[in-house]
Amino acid sequence: MNLDATDLKILSLLQDEGRMSNLELAERIFLSPSSCLRRVRLLEESGIISRYSAVIDAAALGLEVDAFVQVTMRRDVERWHENFTLALQQWPEVVGSYIITGEANYLLRIRARSLKHFSAFILEKLYKTDGVLDIRSNIVMQTLKDTQRIAPELLGGP
Repeated sequence: MNLDATDLKILSLLQDEGRMSNLELAERIFLSPSSCLRRVRLLEESGIISRYSAVIDAAALGLEVDAFVQVTMRRDVERWHENFTLALQQWPEVVGSYIITGEANYLLRIRARSLKHFSAFILEKLYKTDGVLDIRSNIVMQTLKDTQRIAPELLGGP
């Protein structure tokens, strides 16, 4: 899908204010509500807008520990990747999981209520997963930037 300046403006505005009404969005980009809605629907149907969600403050909910954990797998365990991927889906503590380059196979972002909760997750779930060879944890001391927002200059355009 080729995006024009209006599409890029829609994306930028919806990233900042996802609950904005179609009427307000149309007024801010100087389109009729029907034209605006048609463009938003095309962005959704093409997969460029994949979903809408609320941003939740984990610390406000009592999730005090935010950690990044590198996991290295044993290659001699059959279906290690498939089994690990299935296990990830069962762990609510894992809020992000990535296949990475380097010595480790995966990078996990873990949220936990406390260090005790984090430790229990590592010892009782992660270490007990078939094929796990090594785990390296980094606990976040302070977050400087954490966003899913794509800056307008990275969106591309004409």
